[in-house]
Amino acid sequence: MTNPKTPELAVLYRWKLKPGMEDQFVASWSRVTQSLLGRGSLGSRLHKGNDDTWYAYAQWPSNAARELAFAAVTETADHINMRKAILESFPPVYLEPIADFLLPSGTAPRKLDGG
Repeated sequence: MTNPKTPELAVLYRWKLKPGMEDQFVASWSRVTQSLLGRGSLGSRLHKGNDDTWYAYAQWPSNAARELAFAAVTETADHINMRKAILESFPPVYLEPIADFLLPSGTAPRKLDGG
């Protein structure tokens, strides 16, 4: 039986931000992301790369769960503030987990390809 909390999908988001608007973006991104936790998201992380690109990695139990969550979202001031802080946005990259060694607290690694 598959664990309903096992991610079947990860999505990588990438942005270049306007100088001086990083704190606004982080605060708004954090609130938007937290709201998605109540709609089926398995969590996300935000990173700043050494190339000045910002990256977010989000995990979902399935693409269907992600689509349902996004369809239920009502645009808020945080969505608007995120967009205002973005200089350039890149298309999301959809990732299928194959081998998972990211360790949530108290869990052991698992191999996803069945081998």
